[in-house]
Amino acid sequence: MMTLNDLKKKDLIDELVKMGIRDENVLNAIKKVRREYFVKEEFKKYAYQNNALPIDCNQTISQPYTVAFMTEKLEVVPGTRILEIGTGSGYQAAILEEMGAEVYSVERIKELYLKALSTLQKLGYKVKLRYGDGSFGWEEHAPYKGIIVTAATPKIPEPLIDQLDYDGVLVIPVGDRISQQIWQVKKVKTEKDNYQLKINKFDSFRFVPLVWKNGWIE
Repeated sequence: MMTLNDLKKKDLIDELVKMGIRDENVLNAIKKVRREYFVKEEFKKYAYQNNALPIDCNQTISQPYTVAFMTEKLEVVPGTRILEIGTGSGYQAAILEEMGAEVYSVERIKELYLKALSTLQKLGYKVKLRYGDGSFGWEEHAPYKGIIVTAATPKIPEPLIDQLDYDGVLVIPVGDRISQQIWQVKKVKTEKDNYQLKINKFDSFRFVPLVWKNGWIE
């Protein structure tokens, strides 16, 4: 028998499909991850609405459509290594692991890092987490076939390009503090170990800012 949350989740999946999400691996991951565990207690009843919700430290868990859209553009291949910048509640990291990725995630707010670590462990996820400045990436485990940034920046942090593998994909919101475009950046190898970046830009979105020395500083 389907629970109320199962019914709400089915409605959410149907809505995402109507909004253009087509990757079955993304949709199946969203079906599997229990979003109610990644939101505050008072917002659990809204967990399967297609809305962003507040989490601790004045941050938010992204709208499910935004998560699905960015994840689809990441072109995740099971078994590959993915870096996430901005762990937040841990929801995006759980989606990526459900898709078969080996997930590394960096969070700059210690309270969020500790809570996400606890939540992911309780749910059985094996995401590798790090507390620190995500604009530097996580060099020890590079290169990554995919990098996803869940906060907005006026430009791409150079270390993330350096740590992206050839033929890898970086998905990042770029713009000002009011609105951003989601950039899908592909690192294409050329002659003599050089590379070029192929960038596709998508609809306007709104994210919390990525705080780093070459972006926005608190």
